[in-house]
Amino acid sequence: PHQPAAEHRDLRRATGAATEDTLREIDDELRQDRTQQLWKAYGKYAITAVVVLVASVAGYQGWRNYDLSTRLAAGERFSAAMELAANEKIDEAFKAFADIATDGNKGYQLLARFSQARLLAQNRNSRDASLAYRVLADDVSIDTLYRELAVILSAYEDLNTPGTDIAALKERLLPLMAKINPWRFSAKEITGLLFRRSGDKTKARELFSALAEDRNTPQGVRTRALEMLSILGK
Repeated sequence: PHQPAAEHRDLRRATGAATEDTLREIDDELRQDRTQQLWKAYGKYAITAVVVLVASVAGYQGWRNYDLSTRLAAGERFSAAMELAANEKIDEAFKAFADIATDGNKGYQLLARFSQARLLAQNRNSRDASLAYRVLADDVSIDTLYRELAVILSAYEDLNTPGTDIAALKERLLPLMAKINPWRFSAKEITGLLFRRSGDKTKARELFSALAEDRNTPQGVRTRALEMLSILGK
């Protein structure tokens, strides 16, 4: 279907703001050692496409099911919530997203729920952000693609959470490492970091070597994998 230019522009602007805030949060949280500094340098590439994908497909669902005026109103409502978040009016933004998640159209409901979790992370609340993503991951009414995305984003937050159950996190990521899974590269990268954290350098090397050698690995992930192999070789 033809996408109205104004709505598409609003959604792109909203997505860009969401991406910048999410990446800034990851950059701020991952600074404790060289491994974490790699995320500061490169980590934005790991989830930029993910957030854009959620926004574009969720927006398409709204465009498909509602008339033009309703679509424009929904886009403006979501854009206003994003503006609150951009201006660091966290409580107001959270409420605005909560309202959209309750009575917005289907596509924007989903994006609003992801945005609520992002706001928790932005507010340095990794534990609750991870929980919010896990609620999304367990919601059987959501397409599998987005449920698995929520697992990945939850795992990023768990990397920032003291006392994370590393074994349980590996178990959640394991199905996403399957050869045909679209999130396999991020799942393998995070799992490699978890193995390194737990002291199993051999398993970590195996995963980062596989990422470095796989021609389908995104360039940013491959670059980080090579850096990690350099670190693990010392």
